[in-house]
Amino acid sequence: MLVLVENHLSPRTAAFFDLDKTVIAKSSTLAFSRPFYQGGLINRRAVLRTAYAQFVYLLGGADHDQMEGMRKYLSDLCRGWNVQQVREIVAETLHDLIDPIIYDEAASLIEEHHLAGRDVVIVSASGAEVVEPIGEMLGADHVVATRMTVEDGRYTGSIDHYVYGPAKAEAVARLAESEGYDLERSFAYSDSVTDIPMLEAVGHPYAVNPDRGLRREAVAREWPVLTFSRPVRLHQRVPSLAIPTGPALALAAVGAAAATAGLVWYATRRRRTA
Repeated sequence: MLVLVENHLSPRTAAFFDLDKTVIAKSSTLAFSRPFYQGGLINRRAVLRTAYAQFVYLLGGADHDQMEGMRKYLSDLCRGWNVQQVREIVAETLHDLIDPIIYDEAASLIEEHHLAGRDVVIVSASGAEVVEPIGEMLGADHVVATRMTVEDGRYTGSIDHYVYGPAKAEAVARLAESEGYDLERSFAYSDSVTDIPMLEAVGHPYAVNPDRGLRREAVAREWPVLTFSRPVRLHQRVPSLAIPTGPALALAAVGAAAATAGLVWYATRRRRTA
């Protein structure tokens, strides 16, 4: 893909990337099911359901009603979890779990946009505690993600800000206003039909590994469709890239656990309705 260099006299532009199945090959949150089990946060049954949920997610994702159901379920399940315990678990495992599943094609595209003078923004419904370290790993300029409510060191079961569906487009618009981005000249990439509002918000939308609904929309609207299929270890692909460790990784927390719980709920629902 030819990415033209920005004219510095022109308004600033950005490239907005969804995370799961767009930049990485799996759900960033489901990847943590085993370490959460080992840390005593979920039981063995939930681990098995999560494996099934990962399979279902990779096949086709979840629709709006299912995602809303996930939000309630994950809020209930995570209520009372110790924040520091979850942070420590994620800090110990994030690099090993996420680094090998980053798409080479996505990493190249991020590099191209940076070379063209554009900011790169990761916009994800997954928890900020996971998305922010991944964004740092990728060299993103900004991260927009879901945030959970914390009181007295524990999760209350509430969500402060759920970055999903139209809320993604609203978050993109707010960031564009604060950073001075020209959205008509900006780019966006996603795999999910639920991200159509974000794709509609920019002048250059791309469907990446699209689910059935997004593929139909992309064809109807003549949006380009990209296929990413080569996961690669980022530190091997770009040896000079700084991988966050210690305190930076320790920021990863219940957002991952919460969304994992949500996809467990999704798997259970699919099994009941099958």
